[in-house]
Amino acid sequence: MDILVGMMVGFVLWFIARYGLGGFYTIGPNQRAVLCTFGRAQRLGAGTTLQDPISQSLKPEERERYEYPVVRVIPPGFYWKLPWQTLHRVSIATSTVSIAFDPEDESANAGGRMLEAVTKDQLNTALSGQLRFTVAEQNLYPCLFGVKNPVAHVMGYFVSILRDRIANFEVPQGAQAEGISAEIGAGVQGISINDLRKNLRDLNERMDEECAAAAARYGMSLDAALITAIDPPAEVDSALAAINTAHNHVSSAISLAQAAADQRIVQSRRAVEIETLNAQAEVEPLLTQAEQLRELAAQGGPAAIDAYIRNAKIALHRLARHLVLNAKEMGQ
Repeated sequence: MDILVGMMVGFVLWFIARYGLGGFYTIGPNQRAVLCTFGRAQRLGAGTTLQDPISQSLKPEERERYEYPVVRVIPPGFYWKLPWQTLHRVSIATSTVSIAFDPEDESANAGGRMLEAVTKDQLNTALSGQLRFTVAEQNLYPCLFGVKNPVAHVMGYFVSILRDRIANFEVPQGAQAEGISAEIGAGVQGISINDLRKNLRDLNERMDEECAAAAARYGMSLDAALITAIDPPAEVDSALAAINTAHNHVSSAISLAQAAADQRIVQSRRAVEIETLNAQAEVEPLLTQAEQLRELAAQGGPAAIDAYIRNAKIALHRLARHLVLNAKEMGQ
């Protein structure tokens, strides 16, 4: 009997120590947690993530596939849980990795340094850059319970979108070099590696837009993707360098020709303006004189016009060196 009582007391003490004192837990500043009761995560009503703004980036055909319950997120603090409850912690700190990082095989992609992708002209290129991601606090369910390895899923999701963008990349409208005509630009811009190198900013922005659904899919939010380098195969690197050099020469020649043409057009317009002003300056006295003659004729009649002409001839005769008179004038 004493042994049974001792066992009971020991069990009670063990239970208190194990689940009473051991039931206290803390959540750090960079942590969030979800508490499960008998294996079921605590939910906030019957709502799902489809009613949350996080799911706005999902396509219509994806909404039913990525519908998750809204769970109660435990913020930083000191708490206590019951024996039949289990705690699942997750870090919400932002992680930065190489775009070639493979969480399931660290030796893949040249040890996580270079990611291979095929361009639209069938060239195998090496990409390097960085990717920042963090856990989406408003959608912890897929990160903790829906996906076995969230980091592997979000990296695979990013790489698949990136390779698709590389394979189908097109130069944005208006992105051709200034001063190059559409015909010349179409011939030069056919090299997809050159297109990608000149439009890295647009590529990064497109990747941010297309990866916005990662938070609703896997509970991992892609904060930013920064592709820093695109390296072609060694056997075509020199050819691409020659093409770029020729393209730069063509661009420079066209720019100089356009500048010279613009300068000549400006000079021609200025010359036309000057000649127009000169012509107006010569015509204006004649118009004024004609107006005066009309007034003179209206007031004095034809005799006044004849007197005006005679006086004008006298002034001209004084300036003339030779005077030729016809027979009629000599008879007068």
